[in-house]
Amino acid sequence: MADYNYLDIVRTFKKLGLTNGDNVFTHSNLGFMGRMEGATSSNDLCNAFKRAFLEVIGPDGTLVVPTFTYSFCHQEIFDPASTASNMGIFSEFIRKSPEAIRSHDGNFSVCAIVKNAKYFTENPPEYSFGENSFFDKFMKMDGKFVNLNFDSASTFIHYVERKLNVPYRWDKPFDGVLMKDGIQQTKRFYHFVFDPEIPEHCPDFTKFDKLAKERNIAKQEFLGKGSVLTIRAIDTYNLIKEELTKNISFLLKGIYKGPKVL
Repeated sequence: MADYNYLDIVRTFKKLGLTNGDNVFTHSNLGFMGRMEGATSSNDLCNAFKRAFLEVIGPDGTLVVPTFTYSFCHQEIFDPASTASNMGIFSEFIRKSPEAIRSHDGNFSVCAIVKNAKYFTENPPEYSFGENSFFDKFMKMDGKFVNLNFDSASTFIHYVERKLNVPYRWDKPFDGVLMKDGIQQTKRFYHFVFDPEIPEHCPDFTKFDKLAKERNIAKQEFLGKGSVLTIRAIDTYNLIKEELTKNISFLLKGIYKGPKVL
């Protein structure tokens, strides 16, 4: 027996406030939803969610997925046309869609379809979490995160941390090879990293997730055996900015003991 159907997806998206013209970024784990009516393969499942997103956000909206590869971090060649995403089946399904446009970031590429796809993916800067990065553009366009079987957090949080100049992370350069139109290019991209030798600085977004839900800026609905959660980029930014001024360890597993420079 099925746990949900296509109409349930559409109804859930609409109940959470998604509407025509929205710019959406989704972290996803579709398997946790359970069995979908009529889906006999992972392609069927991914296609249903793609259709549901596009039905709700319409031709004036944009759907973006993370297609991160961390290629330069791993000293691997990154080919935007062929390097597989490390971010799950839905991400890879969108990457392979003929209309998808992919950014040329050697670590944190994204793929986008529909209206603002080119804007979100063109000319990625060296600093993956810096000015004019995808995450910067997404906040400026009042983007909404739609997390399928994830909590309120997203990779966008590292953009917020960098913009607020947190003292426990820094820009680390990674040089690598980008394959573009069959030609190899040497490029550099900066990842905003923390020191893994300091376990207190490991990210932990539990406090953020709890507070976002308590303040109702993160809205969640059940779908099948799983859930769908939405939160605006600007609300994520404002909440983190407010809390970091009170507690510099708000996004950390432990307690930051160095100098506070916020």
